[in-house]
Amino acid sequence: MKLIGPFTQILPLTGLPLKGALKDEQLYIIPNGGVLVDDGLIVAIDDFEQLRLAHPSALVEEITGDHVLLPGFVDCHTHICFAGSRAKDYALRTAGKTYLEIAKAGGGIWDSVTQTRMADEATLTNLLLNRVQRHLAEGVTTIEVKSGYGLSIDAELKQLRAIKTAADKTQASLVSTCLAAHMLPKDFDGTHSEYLNHILQNLLPAIKQQRLANRVDIFIEESAFNASDALNYLAKAKQLGFEVTVHADQFTTGGSEVAIQARAASADHLEASTDREINMLAKSDTVAVTLPGASLGLGMAYAPARKLLDAGACLAIASDWNPGSAPMGDLLMQAAVMGAVEKLCAAEVFAGLTFRAASALKLNDRGILTKNKLADMQAYPCNDYREILYHQGKLKPDRVWVAGD
Repeated sequence: MKLIGPFTQILPLTGLPLKGALKDEQLYIIPNGGVLVDDGLIVAIDDFEQLRLAHPSALVEEITGDHVLLPGFVDCHTHICFAGSRAKDYALRTAGKTYLEIAKAGGGIWDSVTQTRMADEATLTNLLLNRVQRHLAEGVTTIEVKSGYGLSIDAELKQLRAIKTAADKTQASLVSTCLAAHMLPKDFDGTHSEYLNHILQNLLPAIKQQRLANRVDIFIEESAFNASDALNYLAKAKQLGFEVTVHADQFTTGGSEVAIQARAASADHLEASTDREINMLAKSDTVAVTLPGASLGLGMAYAPARKLLDAGACLAIASDWNPGSAPMGDLLMQAAVMGAVEKLCAAEVFAGLTFRAASALKLNDRGILTKNKLADMQAYPCNDYREILYHQGKLKPDRVWVAGD
């Protein structure tokens, strides 16, 4: 058993609702607190000296100087298993070229597919691990990782194997998602629906057999897949035993409605969502995942986070870290900046980065600091939790624990 502390402030994020708007006054703050950990789980959180007196045999990991403790962040939407760069795309975009113009010039998702297919599995694993370790150092202890830059049976399996191998080599928790339905591959001889059936018949059973993922995702957009094909695909994927999630409402609406009808765990992006979609999401159990990194990378408006919260939705914030539209990957910076634009209080941002993001991944063992939850935690060198977002991502944690270590 180990006692960690003392911390100037502990924000366990307990007692907050899963859905809807929050206020900072709702935050429970433990001053001069400590965390008692055993076998990766939290045993107790209380005043540090009281815990030390009550557990004299506990090994003490002493924290010196002012520190604020938060749960580890959960990044519930990333594409960080990829090879190559799309710096050329970014330069074209900032010079005024459109998404479609860039794709026609040989850029876009297909450029990343080409480069990822060329990389061997060991190279992909190492590239992924480097990104995972950077995320972990910045307080992100759980990371969803999508495939979707393979877009063939062999290349998708290669990506998913790389994710599984990386998961065994890092303290961070990696959650694997199959995004073979990212776009219609240029080298597939058939229609969109025929490609989705090809995935259902030839890829998803192999993923199940090799235990490479329990989740599937689909991009619903004019440049990807339509709503009716997506609904059919998601229904059949669920019959095969997969959880489902959706890239929804990024440039046009329609995706979030599919996500709700399919009872998807989450609808992600939502930059184009109108009041109609916002109200539907608020009434559903589908988590609304906002991706400020994509807004920054594409120079587009943010998802309507304030309206989603006020309507009563469960709002998560993820990085969308990918080589094309969101290459930065700094989750805290993105969340802090979106919070300033969308007028989200600290409680709403922290909830969106922790237990609400965990809900998007159907994980109920993390995201808050309380008895019997995972001791995934991060400590910031400051004396007031408000400093963390105030510095807009420049204040990083100087200590991160995964399962108490």
